[in-house]
Amino acid sequence: VTDANGCTDVDSVEVTVNTLPTVDAGPDIDLCLGDDTTLNATGAVTYVWSPVTDLSDPNIANPVATPGATVTYTVTGTDANGCVNTDDIEITVNSLPVVTISNDTTICTGDSAQLVASGGTGYTWSPTTGLSDPNIANPMASPAANTTYTVVVSNGAACLDSATVDVSLFTLPTVVAGPDTAICENECVDLLATGAVTYVWAPTTGLSDPNIPNPQACPTVTTEYIVTGTDGNSCTNTDTVDVVINALPPVEAGADETICNTDSVQLNATG
Repeated sequence: VTDANGCTDVDSVEVTVNTLPTVDAGPDIDLCLGDDTTLNATGAVTYVWSPVTDLSDPNIANPVATPGATVTYTVTGTDANGCVNTDDIEITVNSLPVVTISNDTTICTGDSAQLVASGGTGYTWSPTTGLSDPNIANPMASPAANTTYTVVVSNGAACLDSATVDVSLFTLPTVVAGPDTAICENECVDLLATGAVTYVWAPTTGLSDPNIPNPQACPTVTTEYIVTGTDGNSCTNTDTVDVVINALPPVEAGADETICNTDSVQLNATG
């Protein structure tokens, strides 16, 4: 520097250029709708995230993000020298499967119902009790008691959703065909079934009507009759009754006799 008198002097100033902080917002993330994730920024001292939507705290390194749609977050990091740098992270939000499931149903004890679910690519049913296959969309269910089945459905993005279906049981009718009975050859007996609404007897041989509760049975040989009773819920049950045929005794009255009037003869029956 030279003044007006032609005198000179010198001085210097040093400008230090600090390296920018290496701010890292972390790798991109895939989420399912409704899930959250913890972000984790590194490389600086203080951090500010934007946009602030769906962040637990935009002014920390590791806020919890719960976005409702795909979003790109930018983190601005400042180091101890006041230098600033930024980085981005994209969070892709995948839709949940839209689960459709069969209606609640009631079946007769011992019967089966087909469960049907759709809306995804993978299916897992629980409990597995009474199911033909818990890992398919449409298993057959044969529970021994009233059961609520839950299906967890996954889609191609590995996102999950669930639904439930109730399978209830009707109690079977208590069908009684009556006690076993024995009759003689050429005789008949009245059968009587109870406990249901409608009845069907089998075999029909020797029956007056196989479709009533009280047919007359006139079998020629010992026969086991099975009655199938159906109640008002269309549930059925069975019972059996044996009709035993006893053979007639081989009665012999003896040889014919001829006698004179006022005489007598000894009769002798056997069998």
